[in-house]
Amino acid sequence: METQTKETQDKLTPQDALTLLKKGNQRFVDNKKLGRDLLKQVVETSTGQYPFAVVLGCIDSRVPTEIVFDQGVGDVFSTRVAGSVINEDVLGSLEYSCKVAGSKLIIVLGHSKCGAVTSACKEIELGNITALLNKIKPAVDTIKSNSNGEVNDQFVDKVIHENTKHSIERIRKESPILAEMEANNEIEIVGAYYDVNTGIVEFYS
Repeated sequence: METQTKETQDKLTPQDALTLLKKGNQRFVDNKKLGRDLLKQVVETSTGQYPFAVVLGCIDSRVPTEIVFDQGVGDVFSTRVAGSVINEDVLGSLEYSCKVAGSKLIIVLGHSKCGAVTSACKEIELGNITALLNKIKPAVDTIKSNSNGEVNDQFVDKVIHENTKHSIERIRKESPILAEMEANNEIEIVGAYYDVNTGIVEFYS
């Protein structure tokens, strides 16, 4: 499998980039990963990088970005923070990925059985974790207002989906750079959900 170059990156549309990730996840699920010389890719990317996408995902050890999308060295940026939440540093990382480094796609990736979201639903407070979980609270409040408020697995799963949508809304609202790029069809911002039971990524339309 070839390493991403400026030429291959330039040729891709945001939809092409999304297709690459969809096909990569299917290979992962089918256990048919592409053959790659990763050390060769290390050498080839030592003078520059041209990732076609950036994935904002959770720190959960069961959701390693490059593996679940079957990508190699230099293919994707990986921004990871518990709960896939948005803050100034995350926005700066996404802006760098797209505006400076040329990525065509932003994926906001939530996942089943997310500990951060579960903790937010249970209103856990602990050190700096409290401030992080507060960023998930709007999603919790939205789901709570549309249910009986009982915190069970189904409730948490709904919050996980809502939190992903909320993060996308914040990207568009708080980053004029990315909002403009999306409006100009230079990038797409897409939500997705990873099932830790199956390895399957569901992409939101």
